[in-house]
Amino acid sequence: MRTLAQNAYLDSEFGVLSELPKAGSPLENPYVYDAAAREIKEMAQKGLLKIVDEQRREGGLDRDGPISRLTFERLR
Repeated sequence: MRTLAQNAYLDSEFGVLSELPKAGSPLENPYVYDAAAREIKEMAQKGLLKIVDEQRREGGLDRDGPISRLTFERLR
């Protein structure tokens, strides 16, 4: 069984900017979205894709808060 992040990766096209979907999916929950975005970032560390843009939720003192938006480009 694939994860939400793996599905987003496999549904993306090579060299095309893709945004991790949010609305109308299980990723509407901010904590589920953050977990999937962090998994996408792990894929970037493996060289499978490149993170183009990352936004985090505002507020609070935690600068490492939940990721609220992630755009990536598939490389492999």
